[in-house]
Amino acid sequence: MSIVFLIKLYIYVYMFLNKLCGAFKKNKIGYALVGGHAVALHGVLRGTVDVDFIIKWNKKTLIKAQEVLNSLGLISRLPIKAEEVFDFRDEYIKNKNLIAWNFYNPDDLTEQVEIIINQDLSDYKLKKLGTDDGEIILLSLDSLIEMKEQTDREQDKADVVALQRIRDEN
Repeated sequence: MSIVFLIKLYIYVYMFLNKLCGAFKKNKIGYALVGGHAVALHGVLRGTVDVDFIIKWNKKTLIKAQEVLNSLGLISRLPIKAEEVFDFRDEYIKNKNLIAWNFYNPDDLTEQVEIIINQDLSDYKLKKLGTDDGEIILLSLDSLIEMKEQTDREQDKADVVALQRIRDEN
């Protein structure tokens, strides 16, 4: 893999993140970036394709998030709508192990977004990062560690160790 390719990839991801965050802000959707991109923005190098968000958990916000993602060319991977995700959230989590609602761009599979449905933005502290193109809101370092400690995924366990190291160094 060449350095030129990596630079182009990082620029593309940066532009996609700013496009998503700008659209959420414009439409007054309370959100926070979580997952691998949030881990990376806190200083831990981590590769990931999808962009993970948590939102303020209510039906109106979930419907608006779906509309915004659809307007950006992203469609639900599952044949479900926001109202169903909201109304059957507990059933989806318990019976189908669905904790993230995935959207993708059928014309560009590098554009993937997951709305984490078993978390609520209201439960966490946020950090705002100013960019030349706007603002990215992500979970604070401590909140991201707390969220990742709730899972049993090996990648999240590794992220917690790396994020704790970053916290302890500062």
